[in-house]
Amino acid sequence: MKQGTFACLILFCMLVVSAVAKENSRQDDAAKQPGISAGGNWLEFDKKDPITDAKRVRFEIEADNFLRNSGYYKPKIEIFCKDNGEFSAAQFDPNVKIGPPNRPGFWGQPQLEVRVRADDKHSNHGWNWINGKFLSMDKGSTRELVRAKVFKIEFPSLGGPEIANFSPAGLDIERFRQACGLKD
Repeated sequence: MKQGTFACLILFCMLVVSAVAKENSRQDDAAKQPGISAGGNWLEFDKKDPITDAKRVRFEIEADNFLRNSGYYKPKIEIFCKDNGEFSAAQFDPNVKIGPPNRPGFWGQPQLEVRVRADDKHSNHGWNWINGKFLSMDKGSTRELVRAKVFKIEFPSLGGPEIANFSPAGLDIERFRQACGLKD
């Protein structure tokens, strides 16, 4: 390999590492911002985009239990909302390695089938599998979550089946509706 090509490759790698470090620093700064109570076990995190001045809202609830091999972190669910009071996405982060996808979605995307209990109702859902780190929840599951007193997720992890237990009761529904616009 010529020295000029090698130098360009090293420079490119340094730029990529620098950009990733800056993005991680921004994410770390955002993660350090304290949340405010949104009722019950829920926290709300508000953020304004420095470029567009768009408001972003994130609601977060942590599980009541630790899972096998979860270390220091409990599973959590995050709900993301856009500036105009519109639901954007919801994700389940189990903080353990989840099993591989076990079904294709409607568009062929990888999904993991989970079993959900919302109060006394049980149902199976195919949630989009995102890089083996978390699952993207559907709107129906999110609606069930914010209205439930008991919410449990059973999913396959690399260590076998796991159940994450959540106590979502107490969320300020009106506050949530204004931020996310999610209707029944």
